[in-house]
Amino acid sequence: QVQVVESGGGLVQPGGSLRLSCVASGSTSSINAMGWYRQAPGKQRELVAVITSPGRTNYADSVKGRFTISRDNAKNTVYLLMNSLKPEDTAVYYCHAVGSFRPSRQKFDDYWGQGTQVTVSS
Repeated sequence: QVQVVESGGGLVQPGGSLRLSCVASGSTSSINAMGWYRQAPGKQRELVAVITSPGRTNYADSVKGRFTISRDNAKNTVYLLMNSLKPEDTAVYYCHAVGSFRPSRQKFDDYWGQGTQVTVSS
């Protein structure tokens, strides 16, 4: 089992920056990838950014060039640095970890944090 806990959300003005952190604990050696999703009111949860164990990254088009995902393996922590924030970035941001593949279920284990609110407003 893996547990993930986010922190770093808050209120920021348009154009500002925030850095989110996600600390993983438990069976962290089983983690293959970690990422960030977000869900705005009335909208579906969407992928923001993901980083794999080898360090490959992928971003949603809406955040490319503004957000950076990084990983500190020694601390079992993933960061999301968000620059040039816009009101449309307002959402609850969730940390997600992908664990081991389970052949019996034909799917990977996955784990979610409780979320952290990011509000971009003047």
